[in-house]
Amino acid sequence: MAAILSRILLGLLLFSSISQAAVLNVGPNRPYALPSEAALAARHGDVIEIDAGNYAGDAAVWRQNNLVIRGVGGMAHLMADGVAAEGKAIWVIKGDNTSVEFIEFSGAAVADGNGAGIRSEGAGLTLRHCYFHDNENGILGGAGDVLIEHTEFARNGSGDGLTHNIYISQRVKRFTLRFSYSHHARIGHNVKSRARENFILYNRIMDEVDGSSSYAIDLPDGGIGYVIGNLIQHGPLADNLTQLSYGAESLLHPVNELYVVNNTFVNDRDQGRFIRVAAGSERVQLINNLFIGNGSLPENGAQMKSNLTLKNAGLIDRTGFDYRLAARSPAINAGTDPGTVNGQSLVPVSQYLHPRRNESRPAIRTIDVGAYEFAGTETGWLP
Repeated sequence: MAAILSRILLGLLLFSSISQAAVLNVGPNRPYALPSEAALAARHGDVIEIDAGNYAGDAAVWRQNNLVIRGVGGMAHLMADGVAAEGKAIWVIKGDNTSVEFIEFSGAAVADGNGAGIRSEGAGLTLRHCYFHDNENGILGGAGDVLIEHTEFARNGSGDGLTHNIYISQRVKRFTLRFSYSHHARIGHNVKSRARENFILYNRIMDEVDGSSSYAIDLPDGGIGYVIGNLIQHGPLADNLTQLSYGAESLLHPVNELYVVNNTFVNDRDQGRFIRVAAGSERVQLINNLFIGNGSLPENGAQMKSNLTLKNAGLIDRTGFDYRLAARSPAINAGTDPGTVNGQSLVPVSQYLHPRRNESRPAIRTIDVGAYEFAGTETGWLP
C-alpha cells in the first residue's frame, strides 16, 4: 500500500509540474520586451518564445531547469553590444536540461577575454538551429550530456589561440555534434572538446579559403571519440599543421579510444598532418577515410583499413568545397564494413548537406571511402 501511495503522489507531483508550465512570449509587443525579463520570470519547465528580430545589449542568466527557449518566426538575434551576464556571456545557463532553438548570438566580449555566446554551467544542454558568430567563444562549458545539431559557428575566437568556436568542458559525459557547420575560428579550434565521450558526426568543419583556425577538431584529453562522416578541411592560412588532434594534453579519461571512419579530409596547405594521436592511446582505428592533399597519418600503433591518400580523389568541385564523389573516383566501392565497437555501430548512416542539413546515406553497394556515397546522379553542388 505504501508503494502504491508513493507512486500516486509522484504522479500528482509530475502532473502538477506539467500543468504549471507556461509559455512566456518575448518581443516588442509581448508581455516581456527582452529575453532577460523572461529569464527572471520563468519557472521550471516553461517555454520561452522570442520573436524574431534583434535584441541588442541584453544579457541573461537562466537558472531554471527543463526550459525550452526558442526563436519564433525566424532567428532571435542576441547582440552583446558590450553587455555580458556575470561578466561571462550573453547567456549564462545554470539550469539543467535546457533546450535552445533558433537563436543567434554575436559580439560576446568580456574583460578576461573569455566571453561566450553561451556559457553552459548546468547539466544537459541541447542546441538546435542556432548561429554563433563573432564572439570570443561560441559556446563554452557544459556538463552531463550536450547535443548540438543543425547549428553554425563562425569567426569565434579572439585570436589568442585560447578561444574557440566550440569549447566543451571536462564535466561533459557525452558530447554530440551533428549536421552542423563550424568554420573560420580565429586562430582557435573549430571544435574542441574535453568530454569523456565525443560523437562528431556528419558535420562540415572548414577554413575554406581565408580561415585561420588551429585544429579543425581537438580532443585534448582523449576519451572515446567517434568521428564519422565529416567534411574536414584546412585552408592555406590555417594556423596549425594538424587537422584532427587527439590526446595532445593528456589521456585523462578511464577509456581512451579513437575511431575515425568515413570522413573526407582535405588539406589545402602546402604541408600538414591529417591526424595526430598521442602515444599511449589504447585503441585507434582509421577506416574508410579519404585523405586529399599533403599530410601525414599516425605512426604509433593506429589500425588502418581501406583509407585512401590521394592528391586528387575525383571530387565534384574541390575548390568549391563540393566533396561528393564524381564518376570514376577511386573512392567508389573501395571501402569495407567498419563494424561495431563498444556496442556502437561505426557504419555511416547520414551525410552532410550544406547548409546545416543531412540526408540518409545510400546503402546501395560496397561502401565508398569518404563522407559521401556515390549514387550515380552527382552533377553539381546540392541546393
